[in-house]
Amino acid sequence: MNALPRMAVTIGLGLLFAAGVQAEDWKLVKDESGIQVYLKEVVGSQYKAYRGVATIAASMAKVRALQDDAGGACAWIHECNQQKLLKHEGAESWTYTRFNTPWPVAPRDSVLHITSREEADGSLTRVLQGVPEYLPEEDGFVRVSKVEGVWKLTPKGPGSVEVIYEVHSEPGGSVPSWLANSFVVDAPFNTLEGLRQRAEKP
Repeated sequence: MNALPRMAVTIGLGLLFAAGVQAEDWKLVKDESGIQVYLKEVVGSQYKAYRGVATIAASMAKVRALQDDAGGACAWIHECNQQKLLKHEGAESWTYTRFNTPWPVAPRDSVLHITSREEADGSLTRVLQGVPEYLPEEDGFVRVSKVEGVWKLTPKGPGSVEVIYEVHSEPGGSVPSWLANSFVVDAPFNTLEGLRQRAEKP
């Protein structure tokens, strides 16, 4: 998964999430197995943004490689059924993902534009932006109408990486409140747990 939008969009989203990570905006809702999940309200949306934080005992290279493998990443992304790389150009890439949903909720799919930016301190930021019209809608799936998010990987010494995963999305269609409320907690927790298990495997 290598990617990031045009510079203006990148800067705009960077400012959005830089403002969003202020401590007073986020409420800790789960702290288990070394993974913290935070939620915050988003003005104009009935869906909360989520933020997961974990430290992974692995090298930056290994964590990056797991993320770069778009198809393989589906094994650790929460409720991912299928994922594939559509296009890759320099620091930008486009991916298509199908998600499992409990009956009777229609399964969702999404198209993401991902832009990667490396910093002088060795950290890596991947900005996620939903581009629902990039592909025609698929029969039997409801297209996720909006995604704004970021992955932040920061080396914390030899063999240790802090990972922050933050997303706000509009799932499209009708989603029961119980499912929406569980998803915003389960998605960051299970995704980070899955990534950590694979990254720390010898």
